[in-house]
Amino acid sequence: MNYKQNEKINQVKESTLVVGIDIGSTTQYARAFDWRGIELGKVFPFSNSREGFESFKAWMQRLQDKYKKSDVIVGIEPTGHYWFDLGAYLEDEGILLVMVNPYAVKQTKELDDNSQSKNDRKDPKVIAKLVTEGRYSAPYTPDGVYADLRIMVANRKRLIRELTQIKNRFARWFAIYFPEYKDVFGDYEAQSSMLLLKKACTPEAIVELGAEKINQIWRDAKLRAVGMKRATSLCETAKRSIGLKKGSSAAKYEMKLLLEDYEYKKAQLDSVMEEIESLCKKIP
Repeated sequence: MNYKQNEKINQVKESTLVVGIDIGSTTQYARAFDWRGIELGKVFPFSNSREGFESFKAWMQRLQDKYKKSDVIVGIEPTGHYWFDLGAYLEDEGILLVMVNPYAVKQTKELDDNSQSKNDRKDPKVIAKLVTEGRYSAPYTPDGVYADLRIMVANRKRLIRELTQIKNRFARWFAIYFPEYKDVFGDYEAQSSMLLLKKACTPEAIVELGAEKINQIWRDAKLRAVGMKRATSLCETAKRSIGLKKGSSAAKYEMKLLLEDYEYKKAQLDSVMEEIESLCKKIP
């Protein structure tokens, strides 16, 4: 739901119980208020579990009965992924959940008591205040194929980020042990390059392998874009390399780990992309 601020404010009525929750990894802290900001009851801690959620719901129901409140709005400051399970529980129970901006929470705390410090008891009050002022938004929680797509797209983003980190490690390795490699292979991710790196990666190892054997590796893989000319150029470049020679054994092992990490993450990313494409075909 997209409300203008006045419409959001009108959502909070005299009959509304406004609950602010400070979200934690294991324990949440809730405080309840009426529409004027008067606190109803004490701070209520509950665990991030089925039992905790049910005790929280029962606590709200007791306050509703005691203060004759017919509806509830629960406000949270989204903290990473810790609110997902609680959000799903409240949705299943038909309880309205809204979110406040973390920056607004920080600024409001500073205005109220000149402090931005984290406080499990203070934060729920600030969150509830922002809700009564209409400074909140409703979370978007997709269903069905859209929920699956959201998760898979998040996985895609994570894998791309992890692959970028691995590529940065490759760049560091080449800068130390074989800075001229990129002059022969503009793209070290090319199949011809990856096949070679598995056999020989340091300048010394490439010179020892020789142009004939390097070319044979590519011929066995039926690669047409590279041949004897590229193999010879690579060997000549390796002979003149300024790359670090000390620790070459460890350098080879590091390259082995890099190649394994790269291929594993690349395979995962390819699998995720196939799943995303499959899900997209299910969209009506």
